Amino acid sequence: MRRRVVVTGIGLINCLGKSVQEQWENLIKGTSGISRLTDPEFEKIDVRIGGKISNFDPSRILSPRDLRQYDLYTQYALYCTDEAVRDSRIFDSNDIKKDRFGVIFSSGIGGIISNLEAHKGYIANGQKEISLYTIPKMIANIAAGVICLKYGLYGLSYSIVSACASSAHAVGEATRKIQYDELDYVIAGGAEASLIPFALGAFSNMKAVSKNNENPQKASRPYDSSRDGFVMSEGAGALVLEEYEAAKKRGAKIYAEIIGYGSSSDAYHLTAPHPEGLGAALCMNNAIKDACIDAEKISYINAHGTSTPVGDIAETKAIKACFKDHAKDIAISSNKSMIGHLLGAAGAVELINTILTVNAGIIPPTINLDNQDPECDLFYVPNKAIEKKVDYALSNSFGFGGQNASIIIKKGISD
Repeated sequence: MRRRVVVTGIGLINCLGKSVQEQWENLIKGTSGISRLTDPEFEKIDVRIGGKISNFDPSRILSPRDLRQYDLYTQYALYCTDEAVRDSRIFDSNDIKKDRFGVIFSSGIGGIISNLEAHKGYIANGQKEISLYTIPKMIANIAAGVICLKYGLYGLSYSIVSACASSAHAVGEATRKIQYDELDYVIAGGAEASLIPFALGAFSNMKAVSKNNENPQKASRPYDSSRDGFVMSEGAGALVLEEYEAAKKRGAKIYAEIIGYGSSSDAYHLTAPHPEGLGAALCMNNAIKDACIDAEKISYINAHGTSTPVGDIAETKAIKACFKDHAKDIAISSNKSMIGHLLGAAGAVELINTILTVNAGIIPPTINLDNQDPECDLFYVPNKAIEKKVDYALSNSFGFGGQNASIIIKKGISD
C-alpha cells in the first residue's frame, strides 16, 4: 500500500522576500520584485533587469569558512533549508532516524559564478589561480551533499537537473521515495544563483528574456499581448516532506498532502514547448491519474506562466486539453509575474506558494495583465488577488529540453 506524504516545513528566499511570510505578503499584494540591475557589467549586454535578492546576509547560518567554500546558489540552498527545518521542528524529536532521512535538492545551472571566477583567474595567471574549492563550488549536486553534511543525514543525497523543472522533479521524486517506503523524511527543493551578465546575455541571444529595461516592474507579463520574454531571477525553496503517520506521531504541523506527481517529455524541440502543449497536457494528466481524483476537483493552477510568447499559449492549450470544459472554471495565476523566473528553483518556490494559497484561501494575482492575449483565454486572476476556497491545487514546471513536471496538493488531512 502506498504511504501518504505531507509537507511539514517550508522555506524560501527570492526577490520578494527573505522569508516565507515576507514573500507571501508581497505576493498577495501584487508587488513586483523585478528591478534594474545596477552592476556596471550589465551595461555590456542588452538586458539589465532581473529579480535580484538585495542585502543577502547568510552569516546567521554560515561561517566565514563556509562562505569561501560555497557558491552563492549553495548559500541560498542552506539559507532556505534552515528556515524549512526550523519551521518543521523536525529535529526537536529524538526519534528521527537519520538513515531514513534523505535530501534531493536541485539546481538547473549550479555554481556558474564560481566557475566563471575560476576561469577568469586561470586565463590571467594560470593554474595557480584556481581555488581548491572550485569543483565543489560549481557542481550542481553539492547543495544536496552539504545539506546532508550539515544535518547528519544518511538516507540519500542527489540532485535532479531538468532545467526549469529541476526542483519540481526533486519534490516529486522525493515524494516517491517516501510513498514506497525507501525513506521516511526528505528535504527537497532547488536553488539558483545565475543572475549574472554572462548567463543573462546568453538567454538574451536566444531571444528568451524580456528587454523592457525602462520599466522593470512591468517586464514580466504572462498572458498579456505585449509580453516579450521571461525575466530572470535568483533564489531558492526548500520543503520538508514526511510520511504522514510519522508526522502525526510527533505532532507536526501539516501544511498539505502531496497526492499527485506527473512527468513527461515533449520530444519536440531543444528549447521551445510543443505548440499544442501535448507534453504538458500529458504531464498534468499523469499527475491527476497518480492522485486518483477527478480532474474537476482541481480549482487552482499555479502555472509555469513564463511570459514568453509561445510558452504561455502552449500551456493554455495544454490546460484546455487536460481539463476540457472544466478549464474555464479554474483560477490560474503566474507567480513569475512578480518574482520572475528562478529557473531550477522555480518549481519548489512556486509549490510553496501553492501550499500557502490553499491554506490562506487567497489566490495571488497575475500582475501586468492589462491586455489579455486572445489565444490565452482562461481566467488568470488579473492584477488583484482573490479569495477562493481551494481544496486541490496543481503546480506546473516545464523546462528546456521538453522536460515537464506537475504536482498536486490537497489541503488539510483526513483519515
